[in-house]
Amino acid sequence: MSGMALAIQRSRQRDAGLGSRGNARRFLGQSYEELRDRCLQTGVLFQDHSFPAAPDSLGYQELGGHSHKTRGVEWQRPPDLCSRPRFIIEGATKTDICQGSLGDCWLLAAIASLTLNKEVLDRVVPDGQSFDSGYAGIFHFQFWQYGEWVDVVIDDQLPTMNDSLMFVHSASGNEFWSALLEKAYSKLNGSYESLSGGTTTEGFEDFTGGIAECYDLDSAPPNIFKIIQKAISRGSLLGCSINITSSEDSEAITSQKLVKGHAYSITGAESVTYNDEQEKLIRIRNPWGQVEWTGPWSDGSDEWCCVPDEEKEALCSRVEDGEFWMSFSDFMFHYSRVEICNLTPDVLSGDEIIKWNLKLFEGTWRNGSTAGGCRNYPATFWVNPQFKIELRDTDDDPDDEDNPCSFLIGLIQKNRRPKRKMGQDMLTIGFAIYKVPDECADQTNIHLKRDFFMRHASKARSNTFTNLREVSNRLSLEPGDYLIVPSTFEPNQNGNFAIRLFTEKQAGVQEMDDEVDAQLDDEPQIEEDDISSSFENMFDQLAGQDSEISAFELQRILNKILSQRSDLRSDGFSLETCRNVVSLLDKDGSGKIGLVEFRIFWSKIQKYVHVFKQMDADESGTMSAYELRLSLQEIGFNLNNHLVQILIARYADNNLEIDFDNFVGCLVRLETMFRIFKLLDEGGEGTVQLDIVQWLTLVFN
Repeated sequence: MSGMALAIQRSRQRDAGLGSRGNARRFLGQSYEELRDRCLQTGVLFQDHSFPAAPDSLGYQELGGHSHKTRGVEWQRPPDLCSRPRFIIEGATKTDICQGSLGDCWLLAAIASLTLNKEVLDRVVPDGQSFDSGYAGIFHFQFWQYGEWVDVVIDDQLPTMNDSLMFVHSASGNEFWSALLEKAYSKLNGSYESLSGGTTTEGFEDFTGGIAECYDLDSAPPNIFKIIQKAISRGSLLGCSINITSSEDSEAITSQKLVKGHAYSITGAESVTYNDEQEKLIRIRNPWGQVEWTGPWSDGSDEWCCVPDEEKEALCSRVEDGEFWMSFSDFMFHYSRVEICNLTPDVLSGDEIIKWNLKLFEGTWRNGSTAGGCRNYPATFWVNPQFKIELRDTDDDPDDEDNPCSFLIGLIQKNRRPKRKMGQDMLTIGFAIYKVPDECADQTNIHLKRDFFMRHASKARSNTFTNLREVSNRLSLEPGDYLIVPSTFEPNQNGNFAIRLFTEKQAGVQEMDDEVDAQLDDEPQIEEDDISSSFENMFDQLAGQDSEISAFELQRILNKILSQRSDLRSDGFSLETCRNVVSLLDKDGSGKIGLVEFRIFWSKIQKYVHVFKQMDADESGTMSAYELRLSLQEIGFNLNNHLVQILIARYADNNLEIDFDNFVGCLVRLETMFRIFKLLDEGGEGTVQLDIVQWLTLVFN
C-alpha cells in the first residue's frame, strides 16, 4: 500500500478516536490481548519477533553485536533469574528504579517521578499484569507519541550478564516492572542504545502527553521555588541536572556527592522551621538509588536537630536510597537546570486552576519543497510550513496592565531516535512568530511569500535553535492574528514534526496554505482553417502519411527540437510524458493527435518555455525545486505543501533540480488531472464519487 494511502487512513482513524487515551493505537499492529490469549491456549511463552532477543535489539555501536560490552549477554526471563518474580510489589516506588550500564538516567529520572502520580503510572503501566496466574511471557505499556497514545507489546526476555540484569533493575532484585518498561520504551525507539543520552522532559512527555518547560537556574524567575512547589502539588513531573564543561565531567562525582551531567528527579519542595525562621528545602532523587548529597540538610546532618520533631518526622530519612534534601539556596548554587512537565498546562499560571485549550498540528520538512531553513536563508525561509493562530481574549490577570494573551508552544520533531543506527540524530529546530498582515487577517488559503518575510521582523521566536527533541516556550502577545513558522536551522533537511499550542482562552489555530485550484484557460476553439499554411506544412512533414502523431512520434519530435536548444537542459522527453500529452489532447480516443491538437500543444510548449526561462535566473537550463511552486502559480496552478512535496519527489533529480522535460511532464499531468476532476465535479462541490472500475480506468489512462 502506498505511503499516501496509509497517511490518509491514519488521519481518518485518528479523527475516529484511535490513539486517544482510552483507545491507544497498537504499535506495529500487535494486540496484547490476542497474543496473550494465543500463548495461553498453546502453552508457549510469547516471543516477540519484532524486537527479538538478539544483538540488534541491544544496539548498533557501543552495544552492537561486535562490541566487547555485549560479549556474554544472555537473554533471560524473570522466572529464570529469581524464584518468585513479581511485577509490582505493593505499588510502584522510586526504589524500583536503579540504573544499570545504559546511559539513560534521563529516562529513569522520569520513571522515578512517574511513581509519585498513581493515575499517570496506571496509564503507562496497565493494570492486571503479573507473573502469577495468566502468565504468558508477554507484557504491554502505553506511551504518548506525538499526539497519540500507542500500546507497545513485549516479551519478558531481558538482557543479562552473569545472571544479573544489564540495565534498569529494582533494589529488591525480584520486581520487574521498571525493567520491562525500559524494554518497551527501547522497542518504541528502535534499540536499547537509542535511549543513551536525552533530557528528562522527553521521558516526562512520553509518559504523560503533557508539555515541558525548562529553566536555566542562573536566569530563573524570582518565584522559581513557588513554581516548583505548585508543580509538585499538582502532580507534575520534575527533573534537574548540573551542567558539564567537558566530556570528562560527564557523571563525575563532586566532593559533596553530586553527579555532574546526570539527570535527577525533584520529588519535594517544603519550607521548614529552622532556628525560628523559615528555611526553603528541596528534595532530590538520584536514579542510581545511591550516591547522595553530603552537605547541609543531607540525611543525618546537624541541621535537622534544629527542626521541630513533627516537621522532621514528616521529611527526614536516614536511608541510602538515592533521595536527599538540600537547602534551596544550595540547590540554586550547585544545579544548573530544572525541567517541568505539566500534566495539564495550567500548572504555572496563577493560583486558580485554568483550563487551557490544546491544539495540535502535524507537518513535514521536505528537501526541495518545505525545508527552507531559518531566517538566515531568506531565499527559502518562506517555503517552510506556516500556521495561523488567532488570539482574541486576554488573560484573566488583574495585576497585568498590558492584558496579553498567554500561551505555551512546543515544536517537537518526530521519530528521530530510531534513526541513530543510520547515522542520523536530532535536527536543530526552532520557530518564529509573525504578525499576520491586515490584508490576510481573514484568510487561511494563502501561503505568505518571500517578500513578506523580507519586509517584516518576527514578534516572538524560540529562545534558541537546538538539537533537542522539542523546543518549547511560554509567550505573551497582544490580541491579534499571528503566523508560526517552524523550521530547521539549515535548509534541505528532511523531518517530521508536530506543533502543540496551549492557550488560556479559546484560540483559532489552522495551517496557512495555498488553496488547491487551477485557473485553466478554456479549451481554444481552433479550426483547421485557422492554422497557417506554414505550420500545416511543418505538421505534415512530422506526422507522415496518416496525418496524426503518436506518442512514439511525439517523443522523437520533441527530443529533436530539444537537441537544438542549448538553453534548455534535458535528458530527453520520456515516453510516459508523451503519452500524457496525447491523453490530454486526444479527443477522439485514437491514441494520436491531429493537426488541431498539435497546434494547441505547440502553444502550450511556447508558454512553458517562457515561464521556465523566466525562473532560470542563473541560465543553467534548469529550475530549482523551490522555484517550482512559483512557476506553477505563474501558469495557473495553486497547490498546497503536501502536493508540492509529491511533485518534487517525482520530477526533481537528486540535486533538487528540474529540467525542461520533467517540467513539461509535471504541467501536462497536472492539467490532465484538474480537467478530469472539473469535468466530473458537475456541481462544483470539490468532491467526485467513482466506482472501482471508473477509478482504475482513470488511473491507467
